[in-house]
Amino acid sequence: MNYRNIKNLNDIILQKLSIIPRDFDLIVGVPRSGMLPANLLSLYLNRPYTDIDSFLNGHIYKAGARSQFFDSGEHKKVLVVDDSIASGSAMIECKETLKHLEDKFDIKYCAIYVIPGKEKMVDYYFETVPLPRYFQWNILNHTTLEKACFDIDGVLCADPLPEQNDDGEKYIDFILNAPPLFIPGSKIGTIVTSRLEKYRKETETWLQANNIKYNDLVMLDLPNMEARQRANNHGDHKAKAYMSKPYVLFIESEYNQAVEINRISKKPVLCTANFEMIFESESFMYNLKSGKHLPFLRKYALKIRDKIRKLK
Repeated sequence: MNYRNIKNLNDIILQKLSIIPRDFDLIVGVPRSGMLPANLLSLYLNRPYTDIDSFLNGHIYKAGARSQFFDSGEHKKVLVVDDSIASGSAMIECKETLKHLEDKFDIKYCAIYVIPGKEKMVDYYFETVPLPRYFQWNILNHTTLEKACFDIDGVLCADPLPEQNDDGEKYIDFILNAPPLFIPGSKIGTIVTSRLEKYRKETETWLQANNIKYNDLVMLDLPNMEARQRANNHGDHKAKAYMSKPYVLFIESEYNQAVEINRISKKPVLCTANFEMIFESESFMYNLKSGKHLPFLRKYALKIRDKIRKLK
């Protein structure tokens, strides 16, 4: 899996900003994923920007002004920006939409990320990223979420406040009225939570009220909050559900739990606390820093030994 978040997007634009000539008059973003990189490029290049539909209507955004109508004579060289190219169909459609303006404007095309082999579809690109790939700005609408697990508290909804977490009436009220956070636009494979099984009805009511579609809901089958605290097996509980099916992603809010889920499952975990993707190497580094590294060093040493033996 190849993953890029907003920090990665900003970093690659800053690192390779020099590939974009400074004579562009206007930056045009392809809605909606192209608007974020278009905005960043317009800030760093100090140029006005807009979206395609507004561009067709002569409407742009300038520093110090919410919007302005522009004279086409002012903006002759235009850079059209999208976040990525995979099949290339969206870029082809974009070029067709603007084709009738080619005699009026000097239009060039840019994508931040392209898959290998599609580089020539644009005039400028920043990085080749092969499939499969996920971006922070579209992952919640990705069609493969049916092959993913989601936590609830801190992901789909806010975490309960300490005074709400009484394992009683206040907690039930929280579950039924929890403020939503990251609501996916696609169906989820399995929702995995450390909430107790006795709160299934209230949890299902909230999920339905917030139009969250999913196949399965896995809860913790313990009698009360004290038993859950004694067990303290949140990471193990979630990792087991993750490993039970050919899932490719787990979305978790708490960093330490995300590391633990990754360590047990050996599969990627997206942490919504910072929208970083945790792979096995990151889990290994976490255990080095926390002093839990000896078993991991032994495991990697054995792997290296086996590889050397095979070479012999």
